[in-house]
Parts: sequence; structure tokens; C-alpha cells
Amino acid sequence: MNETVLDFQKIHDEFRPKIQNYLARLVGEYEAEDLTQDVFIKISRALQTFRGESQLSTWIYRIATNTALDKLRNPSFKHIVYNGTSDCSDSAELETKDKDMWTGEDAPSPEQQLFRKERYKCYCDCIETLPSNYRTIVELSELEELAANEIAEILGLDLDVVKIRLHRGRKKLLQELISHCKAEDWL
Repeated sequence: MNETVLDFQKIHDEFRPKIQNYLARLVGEYEAEDLTQDVFIKISRALQTFRGESQLSTWIYRIATNTALDKLRNPSFKHIVYNGTSDCSDSAELETKDKDMWTGEDAPSPEQQLFRKERYKCYCDCIETLPSNYRTIVELSELEELAANEIAEILGLDLDVVKIRLHRGRKKLLQELISHCKAEDWL
């Protein structure tokens, strides 16, 4: 095996779940798997041309974003409006074992785990209600944990535009959370 194939396999293993979740939020679960495959085909073809001028994750998310935007612009694509059934995250991330692997403390009870999942679902549902120019930026920041400069590079926007939209998007998100999620969920 050549080095590029090994590198691609590592990239695929690390980023595929993240990209599939990201695309599911943008275009829906039904289309996400096919688009994820398209993204990784593009990555495999272009990996040798990656110059390292940006972070690898930024480059991958840009490919994923452009692929999703191409799909959304296609007149034959019928985007199904979010109905609350989409999984906002990899559910494995929210499940815990009997002990925390870092601290050794007892894991949350099943009730606490359910409570966290419900709170996180409400959070994701509220993000889905944001206008698209805010939603993508908030998702990249809050769910994908990317920095504003990475988001600007991925979306091809000026950093100041990203910061403004992120601020406004978070403000709208807070309003949505206050009006749609039970207050005790956030205490």
C-alpha cells in the first residue's frame, strides 16, 4: 500500500462519522450517506493536491459544505424539512460506561443520561430552526467545535461576517431555547 492510501484510510476513519452527521443536519439523513460517500471520493481524488495551507479538517469540511450546497441547489433535490427525528449527534457520544475513564467517578444514572439526551435534542432542534445563514455557522461552531477562522475558510466568508453571524445566530438560538425547551432542562 502506498502512503496516500494509508493517509486516506486514517482520514476516512477519523472524519467519516463527523462528516456524515454534519451532512445529515444540512440535507437530511436520507441523503447524508450518499453525500458522505461523494465527499470522500472527492477527498481521495484531491488528497495529493492538498497543500496544507489550511488545516486538514477545514479542507474536508469545505469539501463537505460545497457538496451539500451543490445538492441543495439542484432543482431535482426535494429537501425534507426537519421533523425532529434526525439524530443530532452520534448517540454513542452521549452514552457512558459505569465509570468515567478519566476521573474514575461514577457514570451518570440512566435517568441523567436520558435527561442529557433530551436536553441535547432540544438544543439541536432549536439550531434547526435558525435561518440557514446562521444555522450552518452555528452548527460548525457549536456542534463541530470549529473556530471562527476555520468556519470563514470553509464557507469562503470574511472572518468578520462569520463573527457577526455567529453572534446573531447564538442570540437567536438562545431565544429559541428559552421559548421551546423546558427551563428546568437547562438548570
